[in-house]
Amino acid sequence: QVQLVESGGGLVQPGGSLRLSCAASGSILTIYTMGWYRQAPGKQRELVATISSGGTTNYADSVKGRFTISRDTAKNTVYLQMNSLKPEDTAVYYCKADIFTVVGVSRRDYWGQGTQVTVSS
Repeated sequence: QVQLVESGGGLVQPGGSLRLSCAASGSILTIYTMGWYRQAPGKQRELVATISSGGTTNYADSVKGRFTISRDTAKNTVYLQMNSLKPEDTAVYYCKADIFTVVGVSRRDYWGQGTQVTVSS
């Protein structure tokens, strides 16, 4: 069994900052790429940022220069530092991880439950 638990969402004013965390736990052998996605009301879920096991990062154009993704391999945790937040960043943010597990010796994507980020004055 593998779980991803996100934290750090909330209400922030435009121009403010938030830091999201996502911790993976369970019968984990290896975690490959980890990432953050978001879904605004009435819109499809979209990629925000990803980070490979080797540290290579990838960002959506809309967040480049404002958001930074990082990971702590020892803690099985991925972070998303969000600066200069805009109202259009308002969404539910989801963590995703590509994990190779002990149980069943299988590899697949796992998702967190999501955390709400609201940017409003």
